[in-house]
Amino acid sequence: MQAPRGSSDASGTSPAAAVAAAIAALDGTLVVARALVETGRRIDLDGLEREAVALCAAVMALDVREARSLRPAIEALRHQIDCLAATMRAA
Repeated sequence: MQAPRGSSDASGTSPAAAVAAAIAALDGTLVVARALVETGRRIDLDGLEREAVALCAAVMALDVREARSLRPAIEALRHQIDCLAATMRAA
């Protein structure tokens, strides 16, 4: 059974904190992907797409207040995606 929105799971982590951690993890993945592209390596975007889709679904499952609190982190993630796209176009 799922915990109600806004509550903590068995580990004591709130859903918003778990999503924030996922955002941070994807941000780190994007930084590594960009560095790989800058050095001429090819990257597989399928994994990044799956992570982004799962992250979007997780944000949508949050209550509005929690989701809004993550907006700055999501906007920073969008910036990382834009930077990766620009790097890939230039490669």
